[in-house]
Amino acid sequence: MEQSPNNNSKTALIVLAVLTAVLGVLYFRSYQTTKDQATQIEQKATELSNTRASLDSISTQLDAKIAEIKSLGGQVADLEALKVQLEQDKASLKNSNHATIASYEAKIKEYNVVLSTKDAEIVELKKQNGILTESNQTLTTQNTTLNTENSGLKNQNQTLNDTLSSVSQRNKELARKVSIAAALKAQNLKVLAVNAKGKETERSRLNGKKIEKLKVVFSLATNPITKLENKTVYVRVLDGEGATLSDEAIGSGRITINGKELTYTAKQTFEYTNDSQTVAVTYPRGGVAYKPGKYSVELYAEGFQIGTGAFEVK
Repeated sequence: MEQSPNNNSKTALIVLAVLTAVLGVLYFRSYQTTKDQATQIEQKATELSNTRASLDSISTQLDAKIAEIKSLGGQVADLEALKVQLEQDKASLKNSNHATIASYEAKIKEYNVVLSTKDAEIVELKKQNGILTESNQTLTTQNTTLNTENSGLKNQNQTLNDTLSSVSQRNKELARKVSIAAALKAQNLKVLAVNAKGKETERSRLNGKKIEKLKVVFSLATNPITKLENKTVYVRVLDGEGATLSDEAIGSGRITINGKELTYTAKQTFEYTNDSQTVAVTYPRGGVAYKPGKYSVELYAEGFQIGTGAFEVK
């Protein structure tokens, strides 16, 4: 039995309506997906733009502070090193397609902290330069009125020299404070015992007869003004009587700290990366058992003590 033309038309219209509805749903879903992707891309671009702007602003502030501190006779080595690191961060952000904005936000906070600390240093340098200028003006006036009074002039010159010496000393003190701020800082120090088979043990009390080597392990705190370069850490291990464990045949030696010569047990040179890196220093005490008792550990780098620790041998 053949269908009538009217029935065929109705069927075609129904099929056409269903296809239209399906296409409509597919188009809406495709449009919504494209819209969401566009929103995410726009948000990412905005975050990257804001981060670049923040880094550019910090770069401008750094240049200004370097110029101002230089003009006041201060030390700018730490800020110049910080500027190099900043330019590296800017280049890294520019070349990265998947930059982690959170990591750059943390760096921006660190940079801003350093910039804030430099404001106090600039104020102090201005005060010192004000004292020096005032002293020079006083000397000029006195020289005009005391040309024939050699004795008085000598006294005034001595006063100026004393002032200059005082200013120089203050500048040195500021430079020392900058060095202290940039110094390495060791944390989470622990001492491991390594036996003849290379097995490492960490206990509150170590077995002295089984210690083939001592392994001192610690991490370094991040510090944006510490130079990214090779560093050497010196380890001193002292027994309960204050004697330093040392053997020059296996690397021990002597260093000078605050004008005092000290014997060190072992040393380790490494590349500082400012990422909370872990450093390990090993000291082989071959053939001689450790005496029972409490031992202390001291860490030194670049003229400063950067950490301490302790362990006990049974």
